[in-house]
Amino acid sequence: MKGFKSGHYISQGSYKSFQPNNIDQQWVIENMELLELLSQADRQIGRLDMYSEYIPNIDLFISMHVTKEATQSNKIEGTKTNIEEALLNKEDIKKEKRDDWEEVQNYMVALNSAIKELNDLPFSSRLIKSAHKTLLQGVRGKHKLPGEFRISQNWIGGASIKDATFIPPNHSSINEYMSDLEKFAHNENHFLPELIKIALIHYQFETIHPFLDGNGRVGRLMITLYLVEKGILQKPILYLSDFFEKNRSLYYENLTLVRTKDDITQWLKFFLVGVIETAKNSIETFDKILKLEKDIETKIQSLGSRANNAKLIIDYLFQKPVIDAQQAKIITQLSMPSVYTLIDQLESLKILKEITGSKRGKIYTFNDYIDLFK
Repeated sequence: MKGFKSGHYISQGSYKSFQPNNIDQQWVIENMELLELLSQADRQIGRLDMYSEYIPNIDLFISMHVTKEATQSNKIEGTKTNIEEALLNKEDIKKEKRDDWEEVQNYMVALNSAIKELNDLPFSSRLIKSAHKTLLQGVRGKHKLPGEFRISQNWIGGASIKDATFIPPNHSSINEYMSDLEKFAHNENHFLPELIKIALIHYQFETIHPFLDGNGRVGRLMITLYLVEKGILQKPILYLSDFFEKNRSLYYENLTLVRTKDDITQWLKFFLVGVIETAKNSIETFDKILKLEKDIETKIQSLGSRANNAKLIIDYLFQKPVIDAQQAKIITQLSMPSVYTLIDQLESLKILKEITGSKRGKIYTFNDYIDLFK
């Protein structure tokens, strides 16, 4: 990116904070390798977006993508909830793991709520604050101004600000920076491809670090919101947290290189590679889902008169692949003896697997489906 300067440090007494330059400006792309990656990313996103059109029940499958995104984004921040645990109810989670579990649940609620809010709100500070408020509701960051920009200095790394690895801008400039970010997101006078824009927005947001807690999670959540709001995706089916988590050191290193070496090009390349790989993986997952769906349909035909009720359970499992007898009763409206018979048959067909090993309160998982998201 021609002539890019990331910002400068200013003295705050005993420490120096980094003040990034505004991003709402004219950008010029000169790097041909970057343009080639952008072309590949656009092609893969286009392929992925086609699934929104020709898979009639795609909404069934989006919730599992959200669950995976929530576990991976929170994993970057140190939580240890896996995808199977994220699907369980709170009472089925060990007490020592419930804090992590609740943070993952909050991420899912925040993402789903924000996507719905896009119907009435543009991509904006207001939308971002709303997602942040939900993210920190009742969890470890609940006292760190949920839904509000910080009014004090924060820092990244180190036990104190004196040995911090990075000190974001002074809190007095947060509103100005976020206003600039919002203007950039909607500025149509300065043409720039949307994938490049959201890569720049993500970098700038993480550099501003406008909240006392939850900046990483909100910043990753914003990527999907932006792509949906701009119509790049019809449905929220692209999530980069898995790529960032698998390449965590590179993720942080490339963000840091922008601030220390003005190397925005390397960050943009990394981001676009993430889009390409994630879109390809998502396409592969959807293909496997379609194949699994056909295989399951063939299997349940052997159940004869119970096939229709089995289909109701299968549809539920594609949204949340964990179930118990009570939930199966609600779905099918069958008597409990009939429910247990149906569950036994689904176990025999290796569609369901019991995971508690107890005689009462049994929980069953749709393992073949869960495995597609690991």
